[in-house]
Amino acid sequence: MNLEVISPDLKTVLRRLKLSRMLDTLPDRLALARTQQMPHQDLLLLALSDEATRRDNLAATFRAQRANLDPPMQLEAWDDTAKVTFDRALLNELVSLRFIEAHAHVAIVGPVGVGKTFLGHALGHIACRRGYSVLAVRGDQMLKTLKHARLDNTHEAELRKLIGVDLLLVDDFGLDAMDATESRDAYEIFTERHRAGSMIVTSNRGPDEWLATFADPMRAQSAIDRFHGNSYDLVIEGESYRPRQKPRLSGKAADGEPPSATRRRRRSRRTGSGPPVSKKSYRRAGSRGRPTASVNHRQ
Repeated sequence: MNLEVISPDLKTVLRRLKLSRMLDTLPDRLALARTQQMPHQDLLLLALSDEATRRDNLAATFRAQRANLDPPMQLEAWDDTAKVTFDRALLNELVSLRFIEAHAHVAIVGPVGVGKTFLGHALGHIACRRGYSVLAVRGDQMLKTLKHARLDNTHEAELRKLIGVDLLLVDDFGLDAMDATESRDAYEIFTERHRAGSMIVTSNRGPDEWLATFADPMRAQSAIDRFHGNSYDLVIEGESYRPRQKPRLSGKAADGEPPSATRRRRRSRRTGSGPPVSKKSYRRAGSRGRPTASVNHRQ
């Protein structure tokens, strides 16, 4: 059925009601209703459900854009063959977003490149689809913005942006030592988020190691104790996930090597020749009797 079967009067009414996008699917729904002899009420429900779904998806996209979430970093795009290990049962629990309803927090910790940022952003995308407000920031950039905001008297406004959302995602926290001003801002964020809502913090270090990055030990102990006492620890270990996202040329090996060189290198690995490959272990975050991730499942 083509679009001409829809009367001009119906098109006019749909536009007046701001439902003109229903015209994209309405011809197909009318054809289906005629084929199945669908009652009028069922047809109306089906057509309006299409519009409701479209609006929900559009709203989720807008929320994800405002949240500064990386569009490709969604759970559906995660490579299950990645050589990383983490507690799959805990991730399934986090995907339910019950931790947001309970105002609990999440610490995603592990070595460089294992997918901490990916999983953090993936949880943010799921929260956007469920109607939550989300904001994703990098730890060092967040503290730098707050420091600059003190100079033009916008510090309170910037702080409200971080506190006012349902879920705050802080990526790569605790990489560098903080000065007194940054420590005070970090303390304010951890303290206020403890009252206002949930946080997801990704880091190469466990929460126990964040203490050393604060300039003020007392503020550090107070802030981190609030966070750590009400957080889930998702510990990720394994090989770097980033090579799986690297663009490749077909018929050529990485770094411009010819295929023959790649085959020789693979034969060398199978025969055991060449320099040994060292593996680094990562110290897991302490549990303190809280629900934590254990490395029991391979994804």
